Amino acid sequence: MSHDTYELKAEAREQVGKGSARAVRRNGKVPAVIYGDKQPPLAIALTYKDIYYKIHGGGFLTTVATIDVDGNKIQVLPKDFQLDPVKDFPVHVDFLRIGKDTEVNVDVPVHFINEDKSPGIKRGGVLNIVRHEVEFHCPANAIPDFITVDLTGTDIGDSIHISAVTLPAGVKPVIFDRDFTIATIAGSSAMKPEAVEETTEAAAPEAAPAAEEK
Repeated sequence: MSHDTYELKAEAREQVGKGSARAVRRNGKVPAVIYGDKQPPLAIALTYKDIYYKIHGGGFLTTVATIDVDGNKIQVLPKDFQLDPVKDFPVHVDFLRIGKDTEVNVDVPVHFINEDKSPGIKRGGVLNIVRHEVEFHCPANAIPDFITVDLTGTDIGDSIHISAVTLPAGVKPVIFDRDFTIATIAGSSAMKPEAVEETTEAAAPEAAPAAEEK
């Protein structure tokens, strides 16, 4: 995990509920809850500006953070957040408390490399991405920023499955009962004529041998 960890300052909230949350927002803060690790939930209030930029800065749900609650520092992983449907500002955040053995399910982005080394793409084929993200089960302190799919040697008609991806230690797909597809190399109307011809010939069944003349 290469995301830089960060720290947020927060205040503990004694009251919870919709009325309390509205009061927190009126004061320019964002209500949030820290839960998990076999401890009772802790209601907190975060500075609006700090949490807004973290949410919209990318990697928010895959980066472990430290929240300083009135001097008590708690390691957390953001698990969910709610945005105002009109103004797009944060109205609530859920954090999972991280212990030393905490494991989580997270959606990890897929990055593709070496498109220039794919014969299929060179001939005009198109990379068809089936999954832009893959859900993994992994240690909370070892969440990968992304997984890498190498397209070297791929040709038109090829499918890239999860089994072809090298994963970091301890990182396992949540879908484990099948070798699911991440991407395919598909033909396109922009392919070079000779490439289309070759692909069509390869796909066509062999013609039946002509009957012998009597």
